[in-house]
Amino acid sequence: MADNVTPTVRDVLFAYNTAHEAYGRFVCNGVNQEQARNAVALLLWLEQGDVEAIRHMGSFNDNVLMHLAAEANSIMLYLRGEQSFFLEIPLLSRLAPQGFIDPGFFVFHQDLVVRGVADILDGVGALIFDDRLYRLLARYQTGLLGRMPPELAAPYTFRSVPVPEDCRSMFITFSRGQHVDREDIFNHFRNKWGDCIVRVLMEKTTCGAPPMYGRIIFKRKAFISLVLNGEQLVHINIGDRQIWLRKYYPCMRNV
Repeated sequence: MADNVTPTVRDVLFAYNTAHEAYGRFVCNGVNQEQARNAVALLLWLEQGDVEAIRHMGSFNDNVLMHLAAEANSIMLYLRGEQSFFLEIPLLSRLAPQGFIDPGFFVFHQDLVVRGVADILDGVGALIFDDRLYRLLARYQTGLLGRMPPELAAPYTFRSVPVPEDCRSMFITFSRGQHVDREDIFNHFRNKWGDCIVRVLMEKTTCGAPPMYGRIIFKRKAFISLVLNGEQLVHINIGDRQIWLRKYYPCMRNV
């Protein structure tokens, strides 16, 4: 593809067909859709460093595939802050040029990894994980359609689309008497993931009562997927206390 030619949606779908097939195989083998998207986005990001997982996916049987999904999921848990276990990624290490990936990389460079995976989820991931577009592409390639559909012929130019704050927010709760200051929550994510939070809001209370809930507004929607990673409710340790996080919906106590 010439450098001065803008790729079409069809070109991008074709270029990432192996990644889409990997996503489909993960889901067919029982992997949660959000976990599958995160895993594929992580593997695509690792391929930028020559860890050739996606391009060899077609040669993996389902057993190897699920081992790969488990290793990717372990990395996602590490990125979220669950580092109470030793990160073992032997399969991914074998796919690296040097035959080894230092697990410490995912601890000391969390911001780099998270930002890279989020770029893919918020960018080309919109096409990679769109089953409808791939069905349309298959119909065109097999001759079931005459002309190329406008959706496929359209030029692919990624533009960041503003996402409402409600769609970039998470609802947080605390155990009674165990609230965490907003500054500590903000700094926790900033120290681990870099500049990822807009602000943290807390329940308005009276008479000095501590808040029981709050809201985190992230800069990008993809960060929510990386926090939850397929779960409805997760907890994160901040110091010696925990906060519980779930997706935010506008009806949630008007935070």
